[in-house]
Amino acid sequence: MTKTEKVKFIINTLYKLYPEIPIPLDHKDPYTLLIAVLMSAQSTDIRVNKITPLLFEKADNPYDMVKLSVEDIRDIIKPVGLSPMKSKGIHGLSKILIEKHKGKVPKSFEALEELPAVGHKTASVVMSQAFGVPAFPVDTHIHRLMYRWNLSNGKNVSQTEKDAKRLFPKELWNDLHLQIIWYGREYSPARGWDLHKDIITKTVGRKSVIQDYLKSKKP
Repeated sequence: MTKTEKVKFIINTLYKLYPEIPIPLDHKDPYTLLIAVLMSAQSTDIRVNKITPLLFEKADNPYDMVKLSVEDIRDIIKPVGLSPMKSKGIHGLSKILIEKHKGKVPKSFEALEELPAVGHKTASVVMSQAFGVPAFPVDTHIHRLMYRWNLSNGKNVSQTEKDAKRLFPKELWNDLHLQIIWYGREYSPARGWDLHKDIITKTVGRKSVIQDYLKSKKP
């Protein structure tokens, strides 16, 4: 199978499995999405979705958020982890949104990445899911699967992102990054992985990954 055929197979399989693609983090507008994505760093979407309603009940916009102290925010979001850094980031970016952007989330990668605690991945998720701008945010699932599928060397997430953008059509990026995340969770997890249920890796996967898997299953 050529690389082009592999890519086509992956796209077709993902669209069959996920014709409708739910967004993992609950939100109602660009601001609440931005806060949810920031909170999801080194945490799970399930945990974040439990905590964001408690925070958004008190403040679901930058004007109300800056009325809370950093400590208030930290007390609410503690269960998601890294709360000292995240609470400062949430308070700080809310202040900047009011001062520089009239309380609105900016629609550019550059302006988003200037905000406290907002890195390239967070900016990419917001641009993609809030504004529909083509982006390919790479999380641990995408990083793992791009390696398993022999589409990237897995050295770092920025290389994986470059490879994904080079291989997949731009108009599909926003769908595909979510489809790959759902596929990774359901069929190709890091732990408890069953290759026989993982149709994509079984069909197009990196030989060494498949051989290591089969070796590990030998009695």
